[in-house]
Amino acid sequence: MRDAQSFDDFYRSTARRMVRYGYAVAGDHSEAQDLVQEAYTRAWRQWGRLSSHPAPEAWLRLVVARLATDRWRRLHRWRAVLSRTGPPAVAPPPSEDGVLLVGALRQLPATHRQALALHYLFDMSVEEIARETDVPVGTVKSWLSRGRSRLAALLPDLCVVELEANDVS
Repeated sequence: MRDAQSFDDFYRSTARRMVRYGYAVAGDHSEAQDLVQEAYTRAWRQWGRLSSHPAPEAWLRLVVARLATDRWRRLHRWRAVLSRTGPPAVAPPPSEDGVLLVGALRQLPATHRQALALHYLFDMSVEEIARETDVPVGTVKSWLSRGRSRLAALLPDLCVVELEANDVS
């Protein structure tokens, strides 16, 4: 059984040292914070056994060092792949219409956004969306209709939104 109070005490007494150690190992403060956070997460999962360990802080340092080594190896492999294949192509900036569409979508209720995304991005039928979202077919039709209507109102100059009656059948 995990004892939250003893873990909290352990954390409070070791966290600053651990972040400094992580920084020394990783060479980057934000990376050190990530490593130490993951190490404490692992320590909490095993706190029942670790609390009786003769040197839990040493165990934690070992975990931080191993996590840093794992990340370094992944980075090294990534750099090796890049050296063979070259850097990825530069992504073009988003189109003005795309930016406007995303801004308009953010103004819709989450359920309407979800229905529109499933329907138009994943080509799901109304029935499939209803099954996935666990709502009646009529509710999905309503979400799609209201979402398209609201997008049409928000984006009057764009021809992105087509209001086809047979689209929701």
